[in-house]
Amino acid sequence: MGSRVPPYRICTDRLLIRCWEPRDAGQLKEAVDSSLDHLRAWMPWAHAEPQPLAEKVELLRRFRGSFDLGRDFVYGIFTQDESEVVGGTGLHTRIGDDAFEIGYWIRVSRVGQGLATEAVAALTRVAFEVCGVQRLEIHVEPGNTASLGIPRKLGYREEATLRRRLPAYGASEERRDEIVFSLFADELAGTPLASVPAAAYDAAGERVL
Repeated sequence: MGSRVPPYRICTDRLLIRCWEPRDAGQLKEAVDSSLDHLRAWMPWAHAEPQPLAEKVELLRRFRGSFDLGRDFVYGIFTQDESEVVGGTGLHTRIGDDAFEIGYWIRVSRVGQGLATEAVAALTRVAFEVCGVQRLEIHVEPGNTASLGIPRKLGYREEATLRRRLPAYGASEERRDEIVFSLFADELAGTPLASVPAAAYDAAGERVL
């Protein structure tokens, strides 16, 4: 059984996934600003963009603070040399003490390269094998075809379509539906995820996966 505290750095074949730091604000702003139309279709937070750089710094300070305090675990997805922010992901604590919800987004210039699938696969292994949680969920809007393919490809099971559960984008719009996918720890061995290459390191740099 793991500690529930996720590692600070996760390495995959093509990516470095790590907790955000305030110094990443410029790279994050560039990734988001260059992808606004793409992100606004599915990410409610993108409707408040673009943000000034100073606000991005404060956002990343909050992300890092929450990570260090064990409240929520938001990661940046980087190229291995950290020269570019590819997107963002996270292990979110909002669905219960023994579970995480995985969220993800990818910048528009990197869509279609399988990077979100690679990141979600690594986080799935980390959540079960390092953190010791029992359940993972992924929530996707029915119209988001690209995102729907990720949990299906990785062996998550579709549980239900929940009607009008996601916030509306504007005051005059209806709340949006979401499809919930889940995977339990004892199901990991029967999925393509079991053999996904990943290495993970804690805050002290010790390898934990």
